[in-house]
Amino acid sequence: MDIKRSGTDPSAKGPSDWFTGIVRIDPLFTAPDPARASGALVTFEPGARTAWHTHPFGQTLIVTSGRGLAQRDGGPIEEIRPGDVVWFPPGEKHWHGASPHTAMSHIAIQERLNGSPVDWMEHVTDAQYTGAGTATETTKP
Repeated sequence: MDIKRSGTDPSAKGPSDWFTGIVRIDPLFTAPDPARASGALVTFEPGARTAWHTHPFGQTLIVTSGRGLAQRDGGPIEEIRPGDVVWFPPGEKHWHGASPHTAMSHIAIQERLNGSPVDWMEHVTDAQYTGAGTATETTKP
């Protein structure tokens, strides 16, 4: 058994290569080999979001506070709220973040493949974030 005390690892600013806006990442755990799972509490200030990305084994988000948005490539922008659990299948291109006027926090859980849990891609544009010009949007931010 291993108990990792809260605050053992310092908070980190979400790198601008992977995020738009102000994002704080609080590491929760990285399971030792041969396990592959890791988790973090990620807090997005209003308007902040990830870049497009995929996960080799998928990703689970557990929304803990605020109001957020999530979208898979080609799908509608979906609102996410506290208590919601979001699953992105392996290799599904997606993004997630806060709504334009409300911060959002979630626990993100994913597994590593060859040492990496994520493949980062291009940034989500402001037009993509607001759903401007998309016919598939069902939830307004």
